Amino acid sequence: MLRGMNEGLALPALEHQRAAFAEGLALDCGAVIAPLAVAYRTYGTLNAARSNAVLVCHALTADQYVAETHPVTGKPGWWESVVRPGGPIDTDRVFVVCANVLGGCMGSSGPPAEMADAEGGAAGRPWGTDFPNITIRDMVRAQKRLMEHLGIARWLAVIGGSMGGMQVLEWAATYPDAVFAAVPIATATHHSAQNIAFHEVGRAAIHSDPDWRGGRYWEDGRIPAKGLSVARMVAHITYLSEQALTRKFGRRLRGASALTFLEDVFEVESYLRHQGSTFVRRFDANSYLTITRAMDYFDLAAEHGGDVAAAFRGTPTRFFVASFSSDWLFPTEESRALVRALNAAAANVSFVEIATDKGHDAFLLEEPEFHRALAGFLRGAAERLGV
Repeated sequence: MLRGMNEGLALPALEHQRAAFAEGLALDCGAVIAPLAVAYRTYGTLNAARSNAVLVCHALTADQYVAETHPVTGKPGWWESVVRPGGPIDTDRVFVVCANVLGGCMGSSGPPAEMADAEGGAAGRPWGTDFPNITIRDMVRAQKRLMEHLGIARWLAVIGGSMGGMQVLEWAATYPDAVFAAVPIATATHHSAQNIAFHEVGRAAIHSDPDWRGGRYWEDGRIPAKGLSVARMVAHITYLSEQALTRKFGRRLRGASALTFLEDVFEVESYLRHQGSTFVRRFDANSYLTITRAMDYFDLAAEHGGDVAAAFRGTPTRFFVASFSSDWLFPTEESRALVRALNAAAANVSFVEIATDKGHDAFLLEEPEFHRALAGFLRGAAERLGV
């Protein structure tokens, strides 16, 4: 159950590898975040020509710990099956960078980070709800600062799924000369009304939690754990397919002997509650609100006069678009629409739909056909660049 969830809950104080930019970052909303911090991790070795760098962009609830034990959960990195020596993203051959997104809660500038005062010193409190509205393009601009800090002129590839795929598309549209190859996975050029609706249910759950306190929950050391847990539960349902839920849980009971509303009766209920309770130990509620809004705002066509193709006309970037047959959060038709726009822009694009019953999360799971296709595309891109 969700009782007593605030006991001992607080994001741990961790030291993250990060780059700091005193001049800050101007945002689409007109505000400036200063100083700017970008937390990141790297894997593999950057070659002498600095030509083998790959940027991995993470999804909504992930972070920069893509291929190593997570410092909070103690679990393997969220894409260790892909980013590894000899893997589809082969760290024996490429140098992988993954940055915690702007607005995140694992070291980059975001709601849990400490504000600066008018003189640029520490204000003694987190940004909280004073953190400005951000966009996917703002996230990419922050990553571009990190790219320059690392001395990388062009990414061999920019790769990401879901919200990470939105970042990939924004990279290719905003900095085409800095992206040799782009791999948007299980994503779309805009967030659908259905997806915005699911996000709003999660945000409403957070806002309705008594411990929300107008977003200033940090003042008395509490967090809106129940609301954040429900938000995670709702979102997690969208990451799976009906077939995956049926295969994993069906209607199996947990031993309840009578009809009751006071305990978990079905195994799927227990699973979702576990997802919610573990999430609140590693994620900040204000970050969740900030990042889901950034996803909702994303609309590549609107950024380019109502025409997605205009975002990529004349692009030198090579594209590999991947979707999954049972993904109803970002269905294949949205990937096909992207491919049509890329074709209209005369871009170099290849596309694959992977047949699977694992839903949206398939890109994070063991999908050999997807892994082979991704590895083949990256190998071809590297050969083109002589990496």
